[in-house]
Amino acid sequence: MELLVDTHALIWGMAQPDRLSTAAADALSDSDVAVLVSAASAWELATKVRIGKLPGGESLVLDYARNLERWLARELPVSSADALLAGTLSWTHRDPFDRMLAAQALRRGYALVSSDRVFDQVGGVHRIW
Repeated sequence: MELLVDTHALIWGMAQPDRLSTAAADALSDSDVAVLVSAASAWELATKVRIGKLPGGESLVLDYARNLERWLARELPVSSADALLAGTLSWTHRDPFDRMLAAQALRRGYALVSSDRVFDQVGGVHRIW
């Protein structure tokens, strides 16, 4: 199984693992699961730190690659096909980062680890929380 991790779940997993649900923590710690983190999450994380919405998050940005290694996660690049699908999804949600994660999960058939129920509005996205 392959899991795509939402940005908040990534932050919690790295900095406050007790905030993950039991189902999310179990799925992410399963040795048979491939954990993927979108390049869009790196962008969102850096943006939140820059604009002051993630106080103390500087170390998450500075140690980003090391944190992914420690988590045994792989980076998922953003492709043009991902971007086109994200931009054309029939979904009223406007957050560009969430739209990208939904598109990447849909295109690849990945489950999405997220507490955000807004993803339940996207047909075909299986959310784990």
